[in-house]
Parts: sequence; C-alpha cells; structure tokens
Amino acid sequence: MMIYVELLTRLLNHWFAAPVDALLNVLGIHPLHPSHPINNTLTEELIVFAVLVVFFIAVRAMLSVEKPGGAQHLAEMLHEFVDGQAEQVMGHGHESHLPVLTCILIFILLLNCMGLLPGIETPTANPVVPFGLAIFTFVYYNVRGVLKQGPLHYAKHFMGPVVWIAPLMIPIEIISHFARMLSLTVRLFANMLASDLITLIFFSMIPLALPIIGLGLHAFVALIQAYIFMLLTTIYVGEATAHDGPDI
Repeated sequence: MMIYVELLTRLLNHWFAAPVDALLNVLGIHPLHPSHPINNTLTEELIVFAVLVVFFIAVRAMLSVEKPGGAQHLAEMLHEFVDGQAEQVMGHGHESHLPVLTCILIFILLLNCMGLLPGIETPTANPVVPFGLAIFTFVYYNVRGVLKQGPLHYAKHFMGPVVWIAPLMIPIEIISHFARMLSLTVRLFANMLASDLITLIFFSMIPLALPIIGLGLHAFVALIQAYIFMLLTTIYVGEATAHDGPDI
C-alpha cells in the first residue's frame, strides 16, 4: 500500500509543486523541499478527503425512502449518533453544527484507521495533522461564537463573572483558549503514536494472534480518539454559542 501512496505523492508533486510553493511563499512559509512540498501524510489526507466526497455523493445519489441501501444506513447511523451527542451537549440550536461535527468524526476516524493498512503510518501520529485539525476547531468555535452572540457579548466570556477581575481573567481566558489547541493536538498525536508503536511491537512478535491483538487495539484507540476529538469540539462550540439569541 505504501508504494501506491508514494507514487501518488510523486504525481501530486509533479502536477502541483509549483502552485503549492507559490501559496506557501504568499503565506510567508519557505518550503523545505520546493521540488516536492507534498509529503505522504498530506497525500493520505487527500485520499481520505476524496473517499468521503465520493461516499457522500453516492449516498446523495442513491437516497431512497422505500429501499435504503447500506451506504444510506451507514450515513444515517453516523448522523443520528452525532446528532444525539450534540443535542445532549448543546441542546437547542445544535443542528447547524452537525455537518462539521460529523465530518470531523469521520475524517479523523479514517485517518486513524489508515495505520491498519500494511506499510502505512497513521497520519494523525504526525503532530502536524492533529495541530491543523485543532486550529480548524479553534477558529470554527470562535467564529461561530462571535456570529451567534456578537463581538461585544462574546468578549464578555473572557472577562469573568464581575468586571473588577476582568484584567486578571482576560489573559487567563485567552491562554486557556489557546491551550485548547495544544491539548487537542497532544491528545490525538500522543495516543495514535503510542498505538502505532504498540502495533509495531506486536508485529515484531512471531505468533499470529499477537499482531491481530495489536490491530484490534489500534482500531479501538482510533475510534475512541476520533470520538473524543469530536466531543471536545462539540463542547467548545456549545460554550461559545450558549446564548438565547436566534440561531445562525
């Protein structure tokens, strides 16, 4: 499997190295390898993205009330699960966040499970991937909080319960919110890296049953970590949008 990923990475670099380098330069980032700025980890993320796009297009094309297919049953099951979790955490108004929360869950789960394929390292065991997901979560819940409550009202969250302690609470709250990105990154990265290492240890042992146990453990960790990331995102969004105003 790794051979196919490396081949696709070479093709992507052949086709898109120049525009990717240009984009990085515009962002003030100097690419370490201008001839091949796209690595295997990014390729694996693009593969998962493409799989999800094809899956949702297929589900949309085959929607049926009378004879729902297996893909539709799976999509409905995932939607109902995320809907139930979001409703418990956020209550009224959670519906508008379901597409993002569902995509976060499935995207991270598939990335985590790529480590089950022969020769492929788990993308989320690379700290850059969890950090990118954490940045997205940070931006998303803050933007939705500002849109829901307005800039001034949302800023009151950082001032504490009484005005006179605001000079102390504001820096603490700001640091706390930025620390969420670090927490999300380290939790996902550390657990998936540890799972990869444990799986390698099991595979270094001769009996067939031990590698199977290692793969089972990796699948369990992959599921739990995807769920935790989605649940924490739900909590952060719920806190940021907790207001009696109209939904956005």
